[in-house]
Amino acid sequence: MGIAEVIPGVSGGTLAFVTGIYEKLLLTIKTLLSTTLIKVLREEGIRQAWEKANGTWLVNLLAGMAAGLIGGVFGISRLMERYPQLLWAFFFGLIIASILFIGKQIKTWSASVILSLLAGAAIAFYITVASPAQGIQAGWFIFLSGFIAISALMLPGISGSFILLLLGMYGFILGSVKGLLSNPDAANFKTVFIFALGALTGLAVFSRILTWTFKNFHFQTLGLLTGFMAGSLNRIWPWRVVTEFRMNSHGVMVPFIEKSVLPAQYEGDPMIAGVIIAALAGFALVYFIDRMGQKQPAAS
Repeated sequence: MGIAEVIPGVSGGTLAFVTGIYEKLLLTIKTLLSTTLIKVLREEGIRQAWEKANGTWLVNLLAGMAAGLIGGVFGISRLMERYPQLLWAFFFGLIIASILFIGKQIKTWSASVILSLLAGAAIAFYITVASPAQGIQAGWFIFLSGFIAISALMLPGISGSFILLLLGMYGFILGSVKGLLSNPDAANFKTVFIFALGALTGLAVFSRILTWTFKNFHFQTLGLLTGFMAGSLNRIWPWRVVTEFRMNSHGVMVPFIEKSVLPAQYEGDPMIAGVIIAALAGFALVYFIDRMGQKQPAAS
């Protein structure tokens, strides 16, 4: 999940879904942001509260994400610069396999499940082709951006950073965070605080919504989330060309909008053989994770 957050367009929620921890992660977030945990802490003590919050499991997850983020910054970013087709192909194969393996968990394909899947695919695809908007730097929109971005982060196939880009807030939020770390001032602190407040609110609300839908509309929710992954495939198609550049905070022109093309239209070596091998490797990884999961006892 940590590595996924380094890749623009790849959601950490996708990897949580693939590895089978998605529902447990939602339940853990819901517990952490509820008054139930405080009640358990007061009445039963720290040990019971730790167990209620899946403390050991969460620490392991966060440690893995931190390692993935660090490794991703130094390793994945370099691969993205040198071999973007191979990296996209790997994730493309991974998500294709995820769609198949998670789709098999849907035991009943009713009309509502099919409609949920199609709706998820349509929404995700629209997000991948939508044009970025002009951001609004008012407090209410900063809060809304945090709320929506963190909610998207929890959905397989939808990248929170990409949502910020569509809202026109990616550069502003990233610049505020960098400014707060390098040269703290009241304006940057206010922006980051409001954004973080929106993100925490989004986590609290969205974790409850998804937990409730999984409990009451399990197959429909699986269909919707599978559709999100299917619709996001356009965003990670291995062969892409840049259609618009923008200047970043360092005054350097960087890719801003891209579109998917056929290998023959790709500018440079399409590396077709390498792309196929990388996609198969991604597919095989999900197969391996699925087989390993079948050998383990079900998580509580």
